[in-house]
Amino acid sequence: MLHALRRDLDVQPLLSNWQALLDYLHAELAHRPVEHVRILYLNSRNRLIKDELAAAGTIDACTVHVRDTIARALELGAAAMIIVHNHPGGDPAPSRADIDITRHLVAAGKTLGIAVHDHLVMSASGHTSMRAMGLI
Repeated sequence: MLHALRRDLDVQPLLSNWQALLDYLHAELAHRPVEHVRILYLNSRNRLIKDELAAAGTIDACTVHVRDTIARALELGAAAMIIVHNHPGGDPAPSRADIDITRHLVAAGKTLGIAVHDHLVMSASGHTSMRAMGLI
């Protein structure tokens, strides 16, 4: 099932196929027992270059390093990123730490011409978009 959902993402730019992206991410992350952070690296046309697991953590925490994330984006030649992680506890509301790391990634990316389109938090009960919340 994940393979079929993922295949839909490769057909067109991610931002124009948002529901397919959410379906894939929900299937991939919503029911994991520990936090996982994935970074979707995009080219200048918002096509997926790489969907990469950046970190795996515990039931309520996961460490992402701004330096490593931006370095990987540069290595891949990415023009943009979408950050995604799950909340195994079920509440998709971003934590203070989630908001802080997002702001650091946005600032670091901006200086190097790498946009952060969104930071999505997935859970079994739904998802939250930090862009939709006005946090990006």
